[in-house]
Amino acid sequence: MGAVVLCLAYILGLLATAIPWGGWMILALGMGAAIARRWLRRAAPSSRIWLLAGIVGLLASLYFQMRMPQPRSQDVSQLLTQANTTSADVLVEGKVTSLPRVTRSEKAQFWLEAQQIAPIGDNQPVTGRIYVTVPWQQGRDLHPGQQVSVSGSLYLPKAATNPGSFDFQKYLQQDGSFAGLSGEQVTLLQPSSAWGLWQVQQQIVRSQQQGLGTPEGPLVSAMVLGSKAVDLPFTVKDAFVRVGLAHALAASGFQTSLILGVVLVLTRRFSERVQFLAGTLSLLGFVGLAGLQPAVLRAAIMGFGGLVALVLNRQVKPLNSLLLTATLLLLVNPLWIWDLGFQLSFLATMGLLVTVPALSKQLDWLPGGLIPCIAVPIAAYLWTLPLQLGAFGVLSPYSIPANLITTPLISLISLGGMASALAALIWSPAGSALAWCLKYPTQGLIAIVDGFSRLPGNSYAVGTISALTVIGLYGLLLLVTFHPFWQRRWHISLAIALVAILIPLWAGANLTQVTVLAAREPVMVIRDRGRITVINGGDAKTARFTLLPFLQQSGINQIHWAIVPNSQSPDEGWQTLSQQLSVTSPTTLPLNQPVKYGAIQATLLRDQPTVAQLTIHNQTWLWLNSLSATEQERLSKSGTLPQAQVVWWVGKTLNPELVSQIQPQVVIATTATLDSNTLTQLQQAGITLYYTGRDGAIQWTKERGFQTAVDASDNPRL
Repeated sequence: MGAVVLCLAYILGLLATAIPWGGWMILALGMGAAIARRWLRRAAPSSRIWLLAGIVGLLASLYFQMRMPQPRSQDVSQLLTQANTTSADVLVEGKVTSLPRVTRSEKAQFWLEAQQIAPIGDNQPVTGRIYVTVPWQQGRDLHPGQQVSVSGSLYLPKAATNPGSFDFQKYLQQDGSFAGLSGEQVTLLQPSSAWGLWQVQQQIVRSQQQGLGTPEGPLVSAMVLGSKAVDLPFTVKDAFVRVGLAHALAASGFQTSLILGVVLVLTRRFSERVQFLAGTLSLLGFVGLAGLQPAVLRAAIMGFGGLVALVLNRQVKPLNSLLLTATLLLLVNPLWIWDLGFQLSFLATMGLLVTVPALSKQLDWLPGGLIPCIAVPIAAYLWTLPLQLGAFGVLSPYSIPANLITTPLISLISLGGMASALAALIWSPAGSALAWCLKYPTQGLIAIVDGFSRLPGNSYAVGTISALTVIGLYGLLLLVTFHPFWQRRWHISLAIALVAILIPLWAGANLTQVTVLAAREPVMVIRDRGRITVINGGDAKTARFTLLPFLQQSGINQIHWAIVPNSQSPDEGWQTLSQQLSVTSPTTLPLNQPVKYGAIQATLLRDQPTVAQLTIHNQTWLWLNSLSATEQERLSKSGTLPQAQVVWWVGKTLNPELVSQIQPQVVIATTATLDSNTLTQLQQAGITLYYTGRDGAIQWTKERGFQTAVDASDNPRL
């Protein structure tokens, strides 16, 4: 019992790093429990254990801070910081440390260990792990160990600037990287003759692709090695994610169970020591091929624990094994505590261990072979749902039926894929031949997933829930799992959970909010008590990575009024959004004719470039879209622009006479940088200024006024 408390204290101490002084709070809790020990039942751990648990929690939080990657004095990112710039054209020499992967923009991405850089580094020795993207033709033949030089733009990664958007800066920091390089030209300086497991990976992938083609070959390889080891087409990957089958593309416990099951069957006539050795070697081989991913390591360690129990002829305690595995992995790398894959892997396994038995009892009226096919996906879904809602705010309504239907195919393809991979290592044509046998099952799986992904409502946004709500939902799951009182009243827990999940939707239905997103193009989202208006969907990239994540985390599933700047505006963004949301046909405002929708009124005052007046709950906004200096001067002299409380414009400079004519109280600019003269003029006029390059997304509500996604004091650079 004491060991369990200490392991939990260590994990809780790492989780406490999310709040200031969290480690000290854990220490205070441990001390409080130690003092209150005399009121606890006798079976409870001693006061010494509780005090030690508090100390362990504090040390865990300090250990997390110590292991947090920080740039060294010679890191390439420091050169940009010293030059007071966020990007620079450079030539970097270094060693390739990963295989290239295709990005959504069809570029090759790889990791480069920097050694020299010019001109900002004067060819002096440097260090640093750089996230590099280059044209696919330039990077497709690269592999680990090669010495290369890459010319391009070195840049500092940006933090999340919009609600729900990807935090690129945090992502790189967790990998020990603090700079990126948008490369143009790659020159090979020195080939690599070193052998690596990546070569084995590539042999398997090539063999299976030759036997199956695309996308069937990459899909089978992903189900065997994990999607991180394979360039799986994004259309296939996105479809699996939308219907709740992302786990099928992640090498983890399912593959480990299959491997150990096959190995133990093949070696059942041998001694337990031989079975242990064969199982251990198979696990090591699987980890080597799939990579040191948290989910893979979790499955391998638990599998190894089962082998140890087999040799010692002892029964494994699954929950204790899971807790010990989590503690060991977090001792190796405490940063994994915030890795979403790590969290989902352990929560899904927790669900299988504690919820499947109870569900199986409730389903005992079904045929025995069908019970686990139903209980397993339901348990995994229940235990991962709160975390997914906290991270993404999106439900996959078809996840359980999709899992039920596809489980037999996934098992068959995974097993056949492993046999094909083993054959490919011996003789590549044999691996291709075995892979070809999986062609029709794989096509069937893709067809089923594609069919589910095309159903209406395949992903439903309910809005992200708070961390406190996530904790509360897991508390309810634990009560229903372990407490007899709540087991008999599970329907009450379900009702409470539904209310907690639907709160964001209810709040959104009664919210009036205007959001100017930080994007390359002007994008505005207006929420008017459940009615959603979007001005300018942008291009496909803006819609996918900026607008769609914001809408999903806000619990928005329908755009009621879509406004385009003019008839020549591109529609790629609207097409991208319509794949996930219900979008009305985008409309262009008629010139000088007010159009009203609810409490919003829009009037197009000028076309190409766009000048429009928006009235939102008696507040007047004036939208100036990409006006040149000449056009601004012409407008200021014409005297035709109305006064407005808020000016939203696209650009770096704003004509002072135009500002004087409009007399705004607030000015919002969609721009990465702002002209210093414009900044000074607005400050002298006493006008509140926001711009997306510094403040990120800017939101306005009637209750709170204007708020920014980024604290301006943290990013003072113009």
